[in-house]
Amino acid sequence: MPDMDAPLKLGINNWNQYTDWPSFLAAQQRADRLGFDSVWTWDHVYPIVGSHEGPIFEGYTAMSAVATMTERASVGLLVGANTFRNPALVAKMVTTLDHISGGRAVLGIGGAWFETEHRAFGLEFGESPGKRLGWLGEALPILRGMLDGERPTADGRYVTREVLNLPAPVQARVPILIGGGGPWVTLRLVAEYADMNNIGRVTAAELAEKEATLIGHCAAVGRDERTIERTAGMGTVFIRDSREEAFTIMADVFADNGDAKTWTGMPVGRPEHVVDHCKPYLDAGYRHLIFGCPAPDDEETAERLVTEVRPELEAYLAH
Repeated sequence: MPDMDAPLKLGINNWNQYTDWPSFLAAQQRADRLGFDSVWTWDHVYPIVGSHEGPIFEGYTAMSAVATMTERASVGLLVGANTFRNPALVAKMVTTLDHISGGRAVLGIGGAWFETEHRAFGLEFGESPGKRLGWLGEALPILRGMLDGERPTADGRYVTREVLNLPAPVQARVPILIGGGGPWVTLRLVAEYADMNNIGRVTAAELAEKEATLIGHCAAVGRDERTIERTAGMGTVFIRDSREEAFTIMADVFADNGDAKTWTGMPVGRPEHVVDHCKPYLDAGYRHLIFGCPAPDDEETAERLVTEVRPELEAYLAH
């Protein structure tokens, strides 16, 4: 079982597509001031919602700048594309981010999925998800080793020779977050290497199934499953005094993101609708809930998540 007594955390994933730099930075700073526990953005080089032919900022550069202008929230990518960069370089980049942020970096990583941007940028995509997850499995020992002060040598897809990572990170253990809930490979890698796991929107039955699978993988490798922080992406959130108004705002914002079609099953409506959306995840032991916030930034939603939704979620956990 996950740590059911862990405190509630709220994160915000401010989209880095179809925005400008002052607006993106302001949204992340506001989230930090409001008391969100974590701030994130995507790791994509083409927009993934709406038209792919639109503006988007590179993730690590953007979050390094955000780290200089925030004070308390953890900072990271949700999640980094393993296919974009050599893992030894990623370990160095995240170590640098940890220093820039004063010890607030999270290394988010996953196998990657968006073929269009890989083809455009000349990045090898691999012929299947299994191939990309195999690459991720090779990257993780390098990442974990370098962050922990080891000097890993590798002779597979990634070649390193007693690679050194100095200065050491600020944190004694920089958390690695692996995105995804695939039962055979991803959750096994979570059990072996991750400090955090992030899953997307799933049903209560799927949550229970993934939890049982992760516990089984942890038992197989001798890992205490309570040491893995469960995080969940709640989808895009819009809060207003009526569902009709919230859905109207959502449609307008998605239209501004490359004429995107609105998503279904999102936490959209009054605060109590958002609370109800979150309850199955809390019941399953997920204590770090991350909400997606598209550009243009919705100040009202961010504020009401903290001032209205968070107290209701904490009260629900208390009972």
